[in-house]
Amino acid sequence: MHDLILRGARLRGHDAPLDIAIDAGAVAEVGQVLGRGREELALDGRLVVPGLWDAHVHFGQWARTRSRLDVAGARSVAEACAAVRGARPDGLLVGFGFRWATWSEAPTAEALDAARPAPTVLLSGDMHTAWVNTAAALELGCRPGLLREDEAFSAEVALDAAPLPRSAVAEAVRAASSRGVVGIVDLEFADTVEEWSARIAAGIDGLRVEAGFYGERLEARVASRARTGLAVDGTRGLLRHGPLKVIADGSLNTRTAHCCDPYPDGGVGMQNVDGPALGELMMRATGAGIACAIHAIGDAANAIALDAFEATRARGSIEHAQLLADADVARFARLGIMASVQPEHALDDRDVADELWAGRTRRAFPLRALLDSGARVVLGSDAPVAPLDPWIAIAAAVRRTRGDRPAWHGEQALTVDEAISASTRSTIAPGQRADLAVLDADPWTAEGDALRTLPVAMTLVGGRATHADL
Repeated sequence: MHDLILRGARLRGHDAPLDIAIDAGAVAEVGQVLGRGREELALDGRLVVPGLWDAHVHFGQWARTRSRLDVAGARSVAEACAAVRGARPDGLLVGFGFRWATWSEAPTAEALDAARPAPTVLLSGDMHTAWVNTAAALELGCRPGLLREDEAFSAEVALDAAPLPRSAVAEAVRAASSRGVVGIVDLEFADTVEEWSARIAAGIDGLRVEAGFYGERLEARVASRARTGLAVDGTRGLLRHGPLKVIADGSLNTRTAHCCDPYPDGGVGMQNVDGPALGELMMRATGAGIACAIHAIGDAANAIALDAFEATRARGSIEHAQLLADADVARFARLGIMASVQPEHALDDRDVADELWAGRTRRAFPLRALLDSGARVVLGSDAPVAPLDPWIAIAAAVRRTRGDRPAWHGEQALTVDEAISASTRSTIAPGQRADLAVLDADPWTAEGDALRTLPVAMTLVGGRATHADL
């Protein structure tokens, strides 16, 4: 007798409905399953796909941002300040989502002070800028005004010192499960191993998590023999040690992505970690069996990151890979480096890229070129930069647009099959983990923006339902 049988499932490539039998968290049979199960569910011909992964998340930030002031629609300093004036919370106010790269005037502490004298911080949509008023600067121990890169990250860490309610984490996990998500790579600044161990022990166990970390924890991870992929004790296999994350350059919207060609103002961005220092970190991690996840957005930064992978023979990924030199595309496959990309960023950034990377955007977000070169491409959100919802990423990769706008460099689009494959880690076959998403619509026939909101009826992690709306 099987633990669970899903009756009447529709699988891609099969004309007739099939049954999926599950035992001990794994798929046992696929076909016309005879006999009974201890539990059976009738799917009535619903489509089943492998459970979805988000390959790049800042989960604590995502959980916090879900209740922060939304300033994503602000198109100027005045509009952002108007949103702040309209908010009425007591104490520290934190907003999220503004994108200032093409504003006619730069954000200042004085403007934010005038809008709200009480402590106020606005975080940019790319998380590489913090706009801090005078009162908040005193509270956080930073300077007021527009903070970029390391200064912004320090302010974000100070903001996160306030305890994150476990209820907010649980709700964010439930929301992810409702979109078919079974696993994430968490690249939060915090001690993700410690945090997720505690969460799982407290019953927040709806996701598989690979826990990334940053350079300041490298020696401790090496000393504890925390090899990438190793399961963390006491977490039932749900939590595994993840990669070393290094932020090598900045971002497009902060004008700090390190590029070969100058921005309109003459700068070429910032290389936060130079080639030799990057190589040293990667060599140390590689010797300890730890993979490397290198943030690189500009074409110059990507070239430096690829050089470091080649020199150190490290394994892992380049995170974002937003602008690549033509000659560097093929290096991903040749070096065995995964391209961990966030397709929704292309839609958020298309107008900024057309202005700041004018004449170069055919090389921006080159998903098709990477895949055709033989590189492994995986999709993510970089939540909270984009929502933790793989269907949004899949739709962005497939359509390269939202709404009625023409596709932005549609030649770089993926097919639905390719985008789903880049968002999953298993197949529906005997011996595979029973990580599954049951759908209430067909992604292969969805039109327009319907793919972005594709309804999910059920999600299973190891055969255990983490979301059910049958």
